[in-house]
Amino acid sequence: QVQLVESGGGLVQPGGSLRLSCAASGIIVSIYAMGWYRQAPGKQRELVALITRGGRTNYAESVQGRFTISRNNAENTVYLQMNDLKPEDTAVYYCNADREIRNYWGQGTQVTVSS
Repeated sequence: QVQLVESGGGLVQPGGSLRLSCAASGIIVSIYAMGWYRQAPGKQRELVALITRGGRTNYAESVQGRFTISRNNAENTVYLQMNDLKPEDTAVYYCNADREIRNYWGQGTQVTVSS
């Protein structure tokens, strides 16, 4: 059974930082494209950051330079370091694993940026 378990969300003030974790079981993250997505109320889910099997990273323009995605193969975990958070970053953040016809989602973790 595949599980992606996100953690690390919470309430943070503008300009603050959070690190999200996505702990995987049932798959090996290094052979999947791993992504972080987010969905704000009333909006569509959008891709925030992606790390390919080869280690290439891609970011949404809105988070470029502020967020960093990384992968720890030994821990089978993917991280999203979020710095200089803004109120518009408020959303539920989801971890995704994708490989060919296999696609898995975590349950999400809430990030709220507010003073």
